[in-house]
Amino acid sequence: MELEVRHLRALCAIADAGSLHQAARRLGVSQPSLTTQLRRIENSLGAELFRRERTGCRPTLLGRAVLSRARPLVDGMSALVSDALAEADAARSRGPRLRIGSTASRVIGGWLSRLRVALPGTDISLRVDVSAHALLRSVEAGLLDVAFVHEVEGSPLAVPDGLEQRVLLDREPQFISLSRDHPAARRRVVELGDLAGDRWMVDPTVDGEWDGVRRVLGAAGLNPPVLHGVYLTAASLVVLGEAVAPCQPTSGPRDDMAIRPLRGDPLAVRLLLVSRPGADISVVYGELEAAYVEAARRSSGYYAWLLRHRSPLTRTP
Repeated sequence: MELEVRHLRALCAIADAGSLHQAARRLGVSQPSLTTQLRRIENSLGAELFRRERTGCRPTLLGRAVLSRARPLVDGMSALVSDALAEADAARSRGPRLRIGSTASRVIGGWLSRLRVALPGTDISLRVDVSAHALLRSVEAGLLDVAFVHEVEGSPLAVPDGLEQRVLLDREPQFISLSRDHPAARRRVVELGDLAGDRWMVDPTVDGEWDGVRRVLGAAGLNPPVLHGVYLTAASLVVLGEAVAPCQPTSGPRDDMAIRPLRGDPLAVRLLLVSRPGADISVVYGELEAAYVEAARRSSGYYAWLLRHRSPLTRTP
């Protein structure tokens, strides 16, 4: 049996619901049908993906690995359908439009709000993707007008020829998230060595992410255990003290989690706005810059970092 998107969607539904019964209801199928489908998927892979218990279903080690790859594919297919519908709708509209792509960022909400004010009457759509390369290819293909992406230090992006780039920030440090009870959480700045005994959570679906973390840990002579999974899962594990994880410095304060800079800022990304050739993105870039500064100011520790490094962003009104 060849795995299809519908099979991956079923696996994600089972994991999210925590039981075959609830997953079947969400998918609109009978529980016996879903059970049979799961059994066929497991047979095709040669191992169990879920451990059946009285309290529900829990992913096995292999199941977690499969889910970490399946979710981006399912989300990508949903985005494809959504984008196609948006394209068809836009084709019927004669008004101006702006198609934005972005990797995950705390500034997206503020950016969109600003653009809707600055560009009244413009049909603005957004596509969020974990893969910067996927977004760049969409800009190249004409499916997106601009893409706000991050480039992990040491893992340069393959920007298609002809696309234009504007650098929002040449080097954004990546902070570390850890539980409030972690001994290092008492410090304003965390040493990498303080985290040598912790499990690190990294999302391998983010372009360059795992390579960047592995390079930094290796350079420091550290070889901690690493968990691969989406960062949404990482947050729950960090709160419980089961892992630490890199995070954006604009991440807002949380009562149940500590977010700290790393000594020397060993992990960093470059922030880029990429557009189609000849496109006038002055307004789009200006509102992105302003939204980024707003997000940075909400994180006092990060804004202090920008001031110390005399970032030109701190001079943005």
